[in-house]
Amino acid sequence: MPYEPIRPAQLKTMVDRLRDAIYHPLAELDVTAWVTTEPVSYEERMSGNRAELVPGDRWGRLWDCAWFRFAGRVPSSGRGAKVVLLLDVNGELCIVDGEGSPVQGLTNVNSEFDLSLGLPGKRVVEISDASTGGEAIELWADAGCNDLFGMYRSGTLKEASIAICREDIRQLYYDAEVLLETADRLPEGSARKARIYQALQEISRLLTTLEPERIDRARRLLGEQLAKRGGDAVLTISAVGHAHIDLAWLWPIRETIRKGARTFSTALRMMERYPDYVFGASQPQLYDWIKSRYPKLYARVKERVREGRWEPQGAMWVEPDTNVTGGESLVRQLLYGKRYFREEFGVDIRTLWMPDVFGYTASLPQILKKSGVDYMMTQKLSWNAYNRHPHHTFMWEGIDGSQVLTHMPPEDTYNSPAAPRSIAKAENDYLDKNVSEHCLMLFGIGDGGGGPGEEHLERLAREKNLLGLAPVVQEPSWRFFERLDEGRARYQAWRGELYLEKHQGTLTSQARNKRFNRVIEKSLRELEFAATLAALESGKSYPYEALEEIWKEVLLYQFHDILPGSSIKRVYDESLERYALLLERVEQMIAEAYTELARLMPAAEDAAESTAVFNSLPWERTEWMKTDGEWQQVRVPSMGYAVVPGRCEPGGSAPSMAETKAFGGEMRSSAKGRLLENDVLRLVFGEDGTLVSIVDKACGRETIAQGQKANALVVYPDAGDAWDFRQDYRLSGGEQLELIGISELADGPVFGLRMQYRYGESTLTQEVRLTQSSRRIDFATVVDWKESGRMLRTSFPVNIRSDSVSCEIQFGYLRRPTHRNTMWDYAKDEICAHHWIDLSEPDYGVALLNDCKYGHRVENHVMDLNLLRSPSHPDPEADRAAHTFTYALYPHSGDHVQAEVYKRGYELNVPLRTAAVQASDDNADRVRLPWERALLQIDRSNVMVETMKQAEDGGEVIVRLYETSGTRTEKAELRFGLELEAAWTADLMEAALERLVPETDGSLRLSLAPFEIKTLRLAPRRGN
Repeated sequence: MPYEPIRPAQLKTMVDRLRDAIYHPLAELDVTAWVTTEPVSYEERMSGNRAELVPGDRWGRLWDCAWFRFAGRVPSSGRGAKVVLLLDVNGELCIVDGEGSPVQGLTNVNSEFDLSLGLPGKRVVEISDASTGGEAIELWADAGCNDLFGMYRSGTLKEASIAICREDIRQLYYDAEVLLETADRLPEGSARKARIYQALQEISRLLTTLEPERIDRARRLLGEQLAKRGGDAVLTISAVGHAHIDLAWLWPIRETIRKGARTFSTALRMMERYPDYVFGASQPQLYDWIKSRYPKLYARVKERVREGRWEPQGAMWVEPDTNVTGGESLVRQLLYGKRYFREEFGVDIRTLWMPDVFGYTASLPQILKKSGVDYMMTQKLSWNAYNRHPHHTFMWEGIDGSQVLTHMPPEDTYNSPAAPRSIAKAENDYLDKNVSEHCLMLFGIGDGGGGPGEEHLERLAREKNLLGLAPVVQEPSWRFFERLDEGRARYQAWRGELYLEKHQGTLTSQARNKRFNRVIEKSLRELEFAATLAALESGKSYPYEALEEIWKEVLLYQFHDILPGSSIKRVYDESLERYALLLERVEQMIAEAYTELARLMPAAEDAAESTAVFNSLPWERTEWMKTDGEWQQVRVPSMGYAVVPGRCEPGGSAPSMAETKAFGGEMRSSAKGRLLENDVLRLVFGEDGTLVSIVDKACGRETIAQGQKANALVVYPDAGDAWDFRQDYRLSGGEQLELIGISELADGPVFGLRMQYRYGESTLTQEVRLTQSSRRIDFATVVDWKESGRMLRTSFPVNIRSDSVSCEIQFGYLRRPTHRNTMWDYAKDEICAHHWIDLSEPDYGVALLNDCKYGHRVENHVMDLNLLRSPSHPDPEADRAAHTFTYALYPHSGDHVQAEVYKRGYELNVPLRTAAVQASDDNADRVRLPWERALLQIDRSNVMVETMKQAEDGGEVIVRLYETSGTRTEKAELRFGLELEAAWTADLMEAALERLVPETDGSLRLSLAPFEIKTLRLAPRRGN
């Protein structure tokens, strides 16, 4: 008989035929749905609009919810067979038990998904391994009318039937699928490839019919190939089940809670069937939702954690954005995240789980190390647009020199199908396989897909040590990282930020959310300082519970598809409403704390009214403020307060008693002459409202580059989405806003020009302000933005030459190139900074400050700030709204370190606060505080106190400071306004480390390495 050539395509057809033969429908189920617009409880499941349904009937619209009842009886023809239900409502479904607790999640087959990773649907519910026939069936299930990614898939019932499962065919299907794909990926000429193909060819001839005898013979033939084992492993792949769940994205937060229930219940169901299965899930916020909404399900999760088959992952409260999120917020993400997993499950998480975040700040390694986190997992850098990140396993080094072992699964996905192609890709593409014998595989379907399904686990059961593939072991990721850590001496280091060469639009999209985040971060900082001061000075109770509640909600909104601006409209409608309420609550609590303190202060002598002025920054501040209708200067001590005469007007403060100074000095403004001048700077404006000259009178230096215009407000076409805009947008030239009005403004020491602009249907009003003796030029801006597909930017071409721009990030700054010498430089066209960026020569520089913006661009001598974007996806109304923000230009002598630019950034973002002091005789018996006090003073200008708060476990005070300039600092002196009983250094989790011995005068001496974060735990002496 001549040799018959093997055709892989025919073998694939045979495998597909086996898959289609696994299930045989016996009868349709009776289906009733009760539809509501929002989720309702199991007890209220019949409160919605009732509908009897058959396949093809529509039951809902996008985001509708429904309780489904599936009822029927197994036909006698099912006796002795394995019986299942096939359910697909063209949405996401969660089957519950008789108490309404989730049992199993199902997902529509018709779903948006990368089909190269497999099919996303889960539609099978097992009823009986050997039916007796005639069993009654009644199941209740909670449904959402949306697919994995929030898309609407017609809202119709697709399938609801009782079916027989041919278990023998199901097993043979996975045998054949795994072997065929293994052979496809083996090299031509491989004996192993030829033998597998031959075995598959033989069973294809055998399976002309699918009688049990033929199936059994086919399984025995393939079993010979499945039994062949590999030799000594060169690479071992650690596989952990995963279900990446975005806490909001193309669906609202409320749907994420239900996605979590479906996914967690499915994972538990799969564990019952597959004893090797290890599943991991991140984000304590998700666990906390499950705990509060589905306590019975949560208890089952805790059992699997104790067993070691369910791995809590992640360390942070959510998987947050790390570009825009503030430094202290990142600390709190870890503080609350690690504490939750420790208290709930008794585990200390040492790995940061961040598979999908849009770039990673260079401050993060230090934050992680000082939080007890040694490892990080991501895969997002595989999305780079221009350059391939050179490692999958590497030591990531931050701005202070801290290192964390970082791994990116070489399959470059967290939705692995766990198929032979996955194993082959991991081995072929692993960039560090020359120095590492281990890599990670994350298998399953995310974003509500229920994680791994039977297909993943059936494949892995056959791939443990299959000849032709690298061996795969299912184990928790912590075990993988400990094994990987053994080879850390061989891994290369990557220094600085992990910049993602995509999604630069997320530094600007949804500007109102970003502004709220900045403001509430600063307000929480103020509240913790105020509450600590009030607790120490007046005995007022520290608001532990309220602060934790507020912090956790703020941390939620820092999730990497909320704060970056890449979610649907409903997410922002809800978060903006909540932000406003949270901020109102925080501000009220600040006012209460300062009012309580002011009640204990003496009134100013011979003053009908007095005001207490509070400064939470660690340097003395002298600022102009208005009291009793008059402008005065106020001097307030470092991290303290001063009592001053007069009633401060809303939004202002007052001068100190000891040092008042009436306004006076040379100030000029002229709308007609387009001139603005104080005793330090002279500004000249062009006909179009741009700045054509800024002369530093003290230095005799022109700040604006010759012949160029500064603060040109230009609109560029932006046809991108919330994530991305074209990198060549500037080539269009853009359109400058039209100046339609200019007028003078003057109020005491503040002079300025009010510019009114128009573009399309939008208006922008900007007050350019100068204050007496100040180098800071403020651009206070109000925009009514109504444009679509446009981007608004401002730019400042400055008379500075530097190869790098200094950009403030969390707990320090980063230098980035101003040139485009390489593709790595070109890729970093849009860059993130927090309070400021700065271009400096050794003796002179210019800083660009802001109070809520993050997207910057610096090329050569031009500093550019991205003010607004209005993409139409996924929110068709993104940022078509009113906006308020301020940015400022700050020319200075020396570089940014000598000029203490970081202080100017904080001052723009952290105003002085005030509270009225009572002047009546009734107040006399309550007075026990001095006129003025500094709670903390530092003798080094480069040391910043980011946080002062009460310790989470009560009583003691936490002070978190950091070195701002990249300079080694020896024996910085810290003086406290209160006597200390004891002091320790601490980690970021607030655990005491080293006892500190105060100097004879009560001060503490600290040494800080460049950019070092130092946390102190202080025990004030009671009765101070």
